[in-house]
Amino acid sequence: MGSREEIVAAAAKVMREQGYAHATTKVIAQTAGYSEAMLYKHFRDKTDLFRSVLAEELPALGATLAELTADPGRAPLRDNLVRVARLGLAFYVDSFPIAVSMFSSRELLRSHRERLRGHGPHTPLKGVTDYLRAERQLGRIKAETDVEAAAALLLGACFQQAFLATFEETEPTDHAERLADVLLAGL
Repeated sequence: MGSREEIVAAAAKVMREQGYAHATTKVIAQTAGYSEAMLYKHFRDKTDLFRSVLAEELPALGATLAELTADPGRAPLRDNLVRVARLGLAFYVDSFPIAVSMFSSRELLRSHRERLRGHGPHTPLKGVTDYLRAERQLGRIKAETDVEAAAALLLGACFQQAFLATFEETEPTDHAERLADVLLAGL
């Protein structure tokens, strides 16, 4: 593993333990076993590093949604929905401790939102919406289905379960099949 990958892995560890707001680049670099200068050789700033953590260290929700959207009919609809729900649950469980500290101050949230440049929490929602739209075009869900609302229901439920597991400091229950079945009944 090269220095960049080790820095991203260290950033994920530190951000999970301390949250985004309290995870300094100095501590991240030390945890990775490198200097802060080495960190800045690979990343512009902590936000750039945060985006890399989301893309590389958390469950691959975005990549899976892109794959399903490109070829939605490859697997049964229920299997795809269970897969999306399972990845959504894992993604939010892993990212919740990292992202929650950004909400500790409006200034921090505003600054972070501006620096994310369109790569914020709406990205998974757009991905699920696009996937459901592709399923609707195949005729595997009803033509009148509000795919944006369906995506929000699925990811909202995943987010809620992640919130509860984080709050209660418990292992999350895998509700993926139940969530997929309830959603499927309405599609």
